[in-house]
Amino acid sequence: MHRDIRTTEDVLRLLDRLFLPEADRWTDEAAGWWDEFYADRSAGRPFFAPKPDENLVSYLDRGLLTAPGRVLDLGAGPGRNAIHLASLGFEVDAVDLSPTAVAWAEERAAEAGVDVRFHCGNIFDVELPHRQYDLVYDSGCLHHLPPHRRISYLALLDRVLAPGGHLVVNAFAAGAMGSELPDEELYRNGRLEGGLAYTPDELRHLFSEFTEVEIRPMVPQPAGSPLFGIPVLLSALFRHPRA
Repeated sequence: MHRDIRTTEDVLRLLDRLFLPEADRWTDEAAGWWDEFYADRSAGRPFFAPKPDENLVSYLDRGLLTAPGRVLDLGAGPGRNAIHLASLGFEVDAVDLSPTAVAWAEERAAEAGVDVRFHCGNIFDVELPHRQYDLVYDSGCLHHLPPHRRISYLALLDRVLAPGGHLVVNAFAAGAMGSELPDEELYRNGRLEGGLAYTPDELRHLFSEFTEVEIRPMVPQPAGSPLFGIPVLLSALFRHPRA
């Protein structure tokens, strides 16, 4: 059938297909790529270390985020932030495309003696046990989405983020890492160039319906630090307007 566009989701899926298969990091078909990425636990990638993000710990220490509450962790990987939040009394649901990453995260949670519900699947389609969450945490998911999937991302937030709740996004920082090509060029090239870089103003524009609490570069951490921090990420904290 050649005339199969009927809904907004049909359009979004068509735009997904404009990107080369090897560029896919966000659909169900990308699970295999991420499995290979997480397969070698000794690869030495900084975010493989079982350390929470320094900005997350800072928000908690300053009382910008408070326990208890429900958390949805998007693109949770091996679960380092989900496990930290669960250890503080948060009820955590964590989602990742990769079965390999989820299995590793479950092992880590068991070793830490904390309860986290891990879900393997696409963040836009996964079935969650709760309708709304007090915190949506994203450390490295948004910057792997193509431009049109920001629509899906905002729709997800509209569904699951409770009024007065918080959103945290850690994304590639423009000038430090990631592609700074205009959105339209990405479709011409059929690639995401490893991930998209964002400026503070671009994040403000994307989340303009939210209240900005703080946007800053992530603070680099020395090797022996108990926290994760690399200078190529931009850390943003927003609050959902109360109903």
